[in-house]
Amino acid sequence: MDFSLLQADDRFRLEDYFDAIIAEFQSLGREISITRKEKKKQTNVESAFLKDNTEVYNLAFTTEKSVKIKIEVDTQPPMGFSTEQKLLLLPFSFMVRCYTLPDLYAGKMHALLFRAWKSRIKGRDWYDFEWYVRHHIALNFHHLQQRVEQINAIGRDAFSCAVFLQMLKEKIRNTDINSVKNDVRPFIGNPSEMDIWTTDYFLQLADRMLL
Repeated sequence: MDFSLLQADDRFRLEDYFDAIIAEFQSLGREISITRKEKKKQTNVESAFLKDNTEVYNLAFTTEKSVKIKIEVDTQPPMGFSTEQKLLLLPFSFMVRCYTLPDLYAGKMHALLFRAWKSRIKGRDWYDFEWYVRHHIALNFHHLQQRVEQINAIGRDAFSCAVFLQMLKEKIRNTDINSVKNDVRPFIGNPSEMDIWTTDYFLQLADRMLL
């Protein structure tokens, strides 16, 4: 689960909220443990995508099986995003503050372009990319620029819409789409939906993006 502060705060500690989190789970009959994950060494993922000041925690509890949830909190979020309140009804009615879809879209495209997992393909990034285009969501390009500038050290002036589309299309051409499909297939109810997925299909999706 990914979380972000609304503004930078070096003093933020999720530990300050542990008692409240534990109490909420106890009200549902679950005993949990929360531990802070210490980073042993910087990886390509961290250097290209996950920032050093992102705090990572593990939350674990037992049902019929043991469940572990990784929680990441960005304590130095790039600015230029908006949020909205969403109503959830289960396990009880409550409001949650979320990034707006154009800003989530920006985060997804940053992940798709810069996630550096060597030979591993993250099929979910490509599935989500298709979802945003098909649902005519406009990308908040300004927020994408700020994400790229903060983590990948490409200035906003240098990272234009034209440069972004060029990088995206190069990424599409250099990606094994069959590997993308194989990675996401276990999570799709109707895998035949991906029959149309080809390099050319994603290139045409790129041309249909709302920037």
